[in-house]
Amino acid sequence: MTTLLVTGAAGFIGSHFVRHWVCEHPADRVVALDALTYAGTETNLADVRDLISFVHADIADAEQALREHAVDVVVNFAAESHNSLAVLDPARFFRTNVLGTQALLEAARQVGVERFHHVSTCEVYGDLALDAEHAFTEDSPYRPRTPYNASKAGADHAVRAYHETFGLPVTITNCANNYGSHQFPEKVLPLFTTRALDGQPLPVYTSKDNRREWIHALDHVRAIEAVLDRGRVGDTYHVGTGVEASVEELADLVLDELGLSQDLKHEVPDRPGHDRRYLLDSTKITRELGWEPEVPFEQGMRETVRWYAENRDWWEPLRDRSPVVENAWTVT
Repeated sequence: MTTLLVTGAAGFIGSHFVRHWVCEHPADRVVALDALTYAGTETNLADVRDLISFVHADIADAEQALREHAVDVVVNFAAESHNSLAVLDPARFFRTNVLGTQALLEAARQVGVERFHHVSTCEVYGDLALDAEHAFTEDSPYRPRTPYNASKAGADHAVRAYHETFGLPVTITNCANNYGSHQFPEKVLPLFTTRALDGQPLPVYTSKDNRREWIHALDHVRAIEAVLDRGRVGDTYHVGTGVEASVEELADLVLDELGLSQDLKHEVPDRPGHDRRYLLDSTKITRELGWEPEVPFEQGMRETVRWYAENRDWWEPLRDRSPVVENAWTVT
């Protein structure tokens, strides 16, 4: 039996991971740790609450939980993750994503965990030109362009430093943009869907042709599962699908699935530091670990839109919790 501490467990991807793990690994113990900031909610874990131990704590204060539960493996999802909020309040991103990760690494080192897996993002590499013919590889240089991107890059560097300096057994995954159920309604797909359901305009950035690579959260957590099972300690693995879509294409898909008019699209100014394009080369994880995405893009997107349409009681109480006011940019 293995005991896992999953941080950020009440958030979007973390809760998908917890639900997946208790289903696929019933002999293991899962300790779900979350600070329950505005984007985390215990309702995301309601269907597995009796199968896990829940700890309400910040990752900077996780050592007690690591010792008390005799944790073997740490899977670190905990992060502030919204680029728009990072423009408005960058300090909170560096506190959580860099200093919080370092504190968690130190706690893991002191306790002596068997594996520390860190969940990162494609955005640490900066952006690609829209006509670029290459993708980011695991050897690409870090060139973050926003406070969020920089804070995640700092966390990645801390993870590697703890491996090289102290021998902490780490792995890292950098993932493409995730979508799926239980995503906080400030993010683009649930934002578009929930606004469309209420007949409100969909805010499409002026640079509406900017593209993102998309992956279903279930495919992401299966990739992490593969890394924990077969990945090489000290290595980084990219997790992507190669499937790209622009923000306008997402808006079109949402409106089409809901049978609503394209007139609901409303152009808004770009946020500062708005990246053009992200694309990961995921050859390594496929070649070495045998992982491949399973959820087709359009099918997964349409199923996700329908989930929000059918689960208003989940997202409606959360919608007003977001501290983000788009376009309230205060760059000084």
